[in-house]
Amino acid sequence: MKFASSCFYRCFFTAALLAVFSSGLFSFPLFLSKPLDEPELLSLFRQAYPDVLFKSEYDAFTGDWKISVSLGSRSAEFFWADGMFLPESEIDNRSRYSPFLYKYDFVLHDPSEFTEEDIERIRKFSSPENRTNIKGTPPFFYDFIYDCKTRDSLERHIKSTVFLGKRSNTHERLREPLAKVEAEIRAAAESDTEVRNFIDSLLSADSYSWRNISDSGNRSFHSLGLAIDLLPKGWGRKNIYWAWRRDIDGDNWMKLPLERRWMPPEKVISIFENNGFIWGGKWAIWDNMHFEYRPEVILYSRKASGN
Repeated sequence: MKFASSCFYRCFFTAALLAVFSSGLFSFPLFLSKPLDEPELLSLFRQAYPDVLFKSEYDAFTGDWKISVSLGSRSAEFFWADGMFLPESEIDNRSRYSPFLYKYDFVLHDPSEFTEEDIERIRKFSSPENRTNIKGTPPFFYDFIYDCKTRDSLERHIKSTVFLGKRSNTHERLREPLAKVEAEIRAAAESDTEVRNFIDSLLSADSYSWRNISDSGNRSFHSLGLAIDLLPKGWGRKNIYWAWRRDIDGDNWMKLPLERRWMPPEKVISIFENNGFIWGGKWAIWDNMHFEYRPEVILYSRKASGN
């Protein structure tokens, strides 16, 4: 009899709760309806990191997707957070971070076509004040994928490799994409004199360096071993990096004509991009020696531009 009475009250209480919430007088995340499909852009990460297992589960309490990732014996759990891959402890801090995915511009813009508004925008963006306070890429997904949360954990994965005849220390996960890039560059050099001259004139290929981005508190991709700087012989007499040019021409460095900047051949840049690298020469604050492994950004940008 006591059991029957208990069941009655439990059922009555549940029915009353449902009636209250369905009336619209109250709202609560627990009762948010589940979207039909997981975030569409999650497929880009599966494509960019095919050896990583991604599982998604909708969390009604937060109204967001919980993404479980596993790689070998390691696993982690994030919230989608508009593609930021934030741990639960950082959900309320999402405003501190810039979007994980952004539209990389495949077009190299000619500074002779800049408007005064463009120039002023670049000046403001490149100012020490702005760069000191600029939001950084959320580090948590990369911390898991590359095991790079601490310097000690990362350096277990930094390996010596040779790229275009130059020795460099990179993250071990960079070996395969760099090997593909090198094979394609050498194949192109057989029929392309400009590419062949680029290889012959290369002085160094530097990658790993545990440090922050200049004028910023955010970690450089060099500190993950995921970026590589290709410097030519005689680089000190060439315009390669915006900040070095700024030291010479503080107000007008961004106006420097493209033909006065050293840059890799267009074919080389295209080969890197087709293998998941972005080139720093297409940034407003140009870094023409710099290639950075961001396969998810390349995939996202091609999708956004319809390529």
